[in-house]
Amino acid sequence: QVYLVESGGGLVQAGESLKLSCAASGRTFNHYTMGWFRQAPGKEREFVAATSWDGGSTDYADSVKGRFTTSTARARNTVYLEMNKIQPEDAAVYYCAALWGVENYKHAPEYDYWGQGTQVTVSS
Repeated sequence: QVYLVESGGGLVQAGESLKLSCAASGRTFNHYTMGWFRQAPGKEREFVAATSWDGGSTDYADSVKGRFTTSTARARNTVYLEMNKIQPEDAAVYYCAALWGVENYKHAPEYDYWGQGTQVTVSS
């Protein structure tokens, strides 16, 4: 059984930073792309960032490029999303997900496994 467990969400003020973690277990993830998505109330789930398991390849949504960084700690089977200069529009539930391979990594329905999500709330 594969488990992805996000943590690190919370309430922050605009301009502050937050680091989300995603602990992965249940299989080896060497051939997986690890994605971060977010969903705000009344909106569709949207792509935020993705990384290869070895961390050698990353990509970001334009809205977070230059502010967010995703990375992996393979020894800990953990993926991170470091969020800097957080803005009110970043408020959402953030999900970690795993996709076998790399195709269509920006598309949520392609992903094989999902975490339960962690809430990020931003006060301005």
